[in-house]
Amino acid sequence: MADFSEFNARYQSDLSGVEFETLAVRAGQMRTPECEHSEAIFPTSSYVFNSAAEAAARFSGEAEGNVYSRYTNPTVRTFEQRLAALEGGQACAATASGMAAIYAVCMGHLKAGDHLVSSRSVFGSTNVLFEKFLKKFGVEVSYVDLLDLTAWQSALQDNTRLFFLESPSNPVIEVADIPAIAALAKANDVLLVVDNCFCTPAIQRPLSLGADLVVHSATKYIDGQGRCVGGAVVGSEELIEPVIGVLRSAGPTMSPFNAWVFTKGLETLALRMKAHTDNALALAQWLEQQPKVVKVNYCGLPSHPQYQLAQQQQSMFGGVLSFEVAGGREAAWQVVDATRMISITANLGDAKTTITHPGSTTHGRLTDEERDRAGISQGLLRVAVGLENIADIQRDLALGLDAL
Repeated sequence: MADFSEFNARYQSDLSGVEFETLAVRAGQMRTPECEHSEAIFPTSSYVFNSAAEAAARFSGEAEGNVYSRYTNPTVRTFEQRLAALEGGQACAATASGMAAIYAVCMGHLKAGDHLVSSRSVFGSTNVLFEKFLKKFGVEVSYVDLLDLTAWQSALQDNTRLFFLESPSNPVIEVADIPAIAALAKANDVLLVVDNCFCTPAIQRPLSLGADLVVHSATKYIDGQGRCVGGAVVGSEELIEPVIGVLRSAGPTMSPFNAWVFTKGLETLALRMKAHTDNALALAQWLEQQPKVVKVNYCGLPSHPQYQLAQQQQSMFGGVLSFEVAGGREAAWQVVDATRMISITANLGDAKTTITHPGSTTHGRLTDEERDRAGISQGLLRVAVGLENIADIQRDLALGLDAL
């Protein structure tokens, strides 16, 4: 069998100056002596060592190499290296889910007595993690308006260690001024963590805007077809090391099969995000013309308050929008139930268009006051626009609006 060590070293070094689309197809792959063209899957829990001394050196970290698939696996490593390359980061830690990624960041970088500042406009489970679990272990948590830089400044305390935000936010699609918040964080020795799930690196690279760490739910656009659950954290080697320590000990790690699916998903990410954006923009423009729609939230519309900021930070506008109908939850549910093609599910990033009522699903565990402060009304619906023909998506949503 061929020895691919020299080839792999040359192959990866030759990728140093290539564009995003090429990295998405090629980065991170290390061919085995089997000469495979597609990335291999290594469904193994453990690895064999040449000697007791080698085993000891691997376990202690004195020697590089695989130890145990809870934290070292060749398939997972390929995904990690590819995503890190796309985000412009030095390292990546793949996790069992997007929430596991956020959990691992908090466990790796916070301790009892520390203070975290989060925007109010975050995924409901993120809020629950902060409120019910971080606080239980002695971490203080404050919430601020994502768009109010003065509020971020005012929330700073001597023990503030971490800023957390989503941009665009879920589900009201607010766009944060990432460079401004990053500058504030750096001036106060605070880590800025950005959830880049809605954009992916095909649209936005928060590390280049000043963020310290980027988290992903790979379940969404990175997969792109709703097949697997996974997450990731990307940043410098120094900041990823504590995250890997959490994964090694606590075990919320990604499976090799899921990593392989996500790696293949990255190959078409740029193409898919362009198609999602085209459909979402067309749908948002159409929704603005519908008399029964009170408001449309999509950062690709000139009517969006952060339209110009989104143009500066993002190369495209993404595939998620939300809109509001009059009549509260009853009217919103009526729209959902009248559709026939669109999938009623809280997942997003799928090839299939999905619709959900955030007030009773993704953000259902928040209090009424918390939802109100985050701008999530009972008449709000979130649509993750898929890859179907846009006329068919519009026709199906029209059934729902006509039902009002």
